[in-house]
Amino acid sequence: MGDLNRLLRPRSVAVVGGGAWCAAVIDQLGRFGFDGPVWPVHPSAAMVAGHGAFPRLEHLPEPPDAVFIGVNRHATVKIVGDLARMGAGGAVCFASGFAEARAEDASGAGLQDQLIAAAGDMPILGPNCYGFINALDRALLWPDQHGCASVPDGVAILTQSSNIAINLTMQQRALPVAYAVTCGNMAQTSQAQIAMALLDDARVTAIGLHIEGFGNVPEWEALAAKAHAKGVALVALKVGASDQARRATVSHTASLAGSDAGAQALLERLGIARVHTLPDFVETLKLLHMYGQLEGTGIASISCSGGEASLMADMAVGTSLHFPALDTDQRDILRAALGPMVALSNPLDYHTYIWRAADAMAQAWGAMTGDHIAMTLSVVDYPVADPSDWACATQAALQVRAETGRPFGVVSTLPELMPPATARQLMDGGVVPFCGLREALVAVEAAGQVGAPHPLPLCPPGPDMATAALTEADAKAALTDFGIVIPRHHVGTAVEVTVAARNMTGPFAIKGVGLAHKTEMGAVHLNVAVEDVPNVARQIATPQILIEEMVGDAVVELLIGITRDPAHGFVLTLGAGGVLTELLRDTRALLLPVREVDVVEALHALTCAPLINGYRGKPAANIDAIVTAVMGLQSYVLAHCTTLSEVEVNPLICTPTRAVAVDALIQKGPTP
Repeated sequence: MGDLNRLLRPRSVAVVGGGAWCAAVIDQLGRFGFDGPVWPVHPSAAMVAGHGAFPRLEHLPEPPDAVFIGVNRHATVKIVGDLARMGAGGAVCFASGFAEARAEDASGAGLQDQLIAAAGDMPILGPNCYGFINALDRALLWPDQHGCASVPDGVAILTQSSNIAINLTMQQRALPVAYAVTCGNMAQTSQAQIAMALLDDARVTAIGLHIEGFGNVPEWEALAAKAHAKGVALVALKVGASDQARRATVSHTASLAGSDAGAQALLERLGIARVHTLPDFVETLKLLHMYGQLEGTGIASISCSGGEASLMADMAVGTSLHFPALDTDQRDILRAALGPMVALSNPLDYHTYIWRAADAMAQAWGAMTGDHIAMTLSVVDYPVADPSDWACATQAALQVRAETGRPFGVVSTLPELMPPATARQLMDGGVVPFCGLREALVAVEAAGQVGAPHPLPLCPPGPDMATAALTEADAKAALTDFGIVIPRHHVGTAVEVTVAARNMTGPFAIKGVGLAHKTEMGAVHLNVAVEDVPNVARQIATPQILIEEMVGDAVVELLIGITRDPAHGFVLTLGAGGVLTELLRDTRALLLPVREVDVVEALHALTCAPLINGYRGKPAANIDAIVTAVMGLQSYVLAHCTTLSEVEVNPLICTPTRAVAVDALIQKGPTP
């Protein structure tokens, strides 16, 4: 594909078509101050939107850098082909009725294939999209209103939804938008490819991605690596469910993983922060624009109200953020600035003794910063009637930032209590103007999630070939070849397992063979004494019965499962196991391949981690044995990735000395 930068940073623009949308593009170019030539192309009109029109593309003075095609879908295909042959830089395909309309018009998908073929190496955006706005160079191909203004640097926003893009450009929160790009159907040029092109512009400070689906995952891996190398943070607003082929009726893992687990695991693996609402998206981009990735999770809060201090503390509950206690130096500075009547703590209610004394406010607020504080937040609600009366707070915040150089934000409890003019003033001085307490905390936490992408490339999933599930005994036998420990066992008829029990050590687990949910069907009996084996074996109504020695010194029961996710790869689920797995829903999801250190980190992130590590004086589980089991399960999957659908061990009984797979499920297809 050709150079996307020529399309996104054009020196010349052509607009093909004469309708209202095309006229709007030309009008927006004029309003935005684009200083290059604008060439309308129309077969019969002499003028379009006040510009002299050319009857045909070949009559243009030279191949244009960027072209807005505002004609019907069939004519769009021909024009794209003509532009590609003449050496144009790229085009925005505005028309709809392509692959997105296949449910209503079966010809749409075929027409989109024709469009791709016609474009060849020439980049195209869309079809079915508005185009782009480049506020750095005052260039755009955009047929509607927008809220962008010329900026020297700023964030780039990419979305498949043109309407969401419009709304984001209209934000009044002082976020400098350098690029707004709509991707539409992404017939040829993907969201990841566009983002990689934008990384070539050093004026882009952060990139926000509104994602409906990932598509080519290796492209996202390349994007994450390039962004990390350039020090540009990525934040995603991921929506929608993937087309994962789940078999929730068979395994716990599939039910727990859900449609979004793979997407979350992929973003974490790529070092891309994730948020869930548009306000959070904007606030996070503001913070990333100012400071990029934040180091650590310690925050400080300052307010002149105890109520606001309590709100801040309560809203941080359930996040990874915490409020470090004040050290001696901080206390000394605060006491000197605030006097003896203020109780010193973090969050800090500094009362109003020093209100309107900007220098004293700055001294106190500055004391709340430090190398161990990722972000200091000062809660200030500006009066609607006369925000200038609160200028002391703005001055103090700017002074703290200038004197300490530490990340600093001013937060309004309600979004509307941060005046746009004040927000811009704070941004110009290096202070983040946060609109809303919750939004500020989400942004700070998200900025700490930005990081380096995982060093190992993802394992792509093979085709969905699963035909049947292996029996529990066969699944366990397959896993033992990869280092997974299983109990001593025997499979046979009721009579055969009764005989086998005489040479085994009880108590026993006795299970029916060939059932998906043995517990629910009454086909699992635990702690069976040797003398009770004949009677219990007769009660199980399956031709084959599994008897195995019970594991008696369990510390904790875990689930380890891996499912094939066609959108993202293979999803590893680690969590609390046993019969209450789905009720507890204490899990972490990772994508294969993983390293041992990844597994250890995931285990420590579980709610049941205290049990694993030894709770209230009880022995700890053998972490090394657990990790060995997980890595063994991964090795099995990687060896069968072209045929595997799912593998699960539940429970993995973890003891002080070993980790034993007492139940296993494998679904896979035949070897090609």
